[in-house]
Amino acid sequence: VQLQASGGGPVQAGGSLRLSCAASGSTFSNYRMGWFRQAPGKDRELVAAISLGGGATYYSDSVKGRFTISRDNAKNVGYLQMKSLKPEDTAVYYCATARAGDWPPKDYSYWGQGTLVTVSS
Repeated sequence: VQLQASGGGPVQAGGSLRLSCAASGSTFSNYRMGWFRQAPGKDRELVAAISLGGGATYYSDSVKGRFTISRDNAKNVGYLQMKSLKPEDTAVYYCATARAGDWPPKDYSYWGQGTLVTVSS
């Protein structure tokens, strides 16, 4: 499956952004999806994950209550709605897909190219 992440950009602290992840080349609903981020000088972090049908979600403590992951399998698109953004949310955000396995998913097979989110104070 090919993934294309979009929707990043500059935003002021307290603002909102919605990231999109468009999937092609395979049946999107066969994969669980995750959103990761990597800030300069830091390790890549899983921030959210969603199950095949969207009934189960996972959030890291750093984004819980502010970010919402969702998916539209009919449109082959996943989303990450981000609210109350903080400067520490500044990072490149990646979407990725995973087959069945542990929850939250740890092994991701396909990755999008990343979209940069810059939050200014």
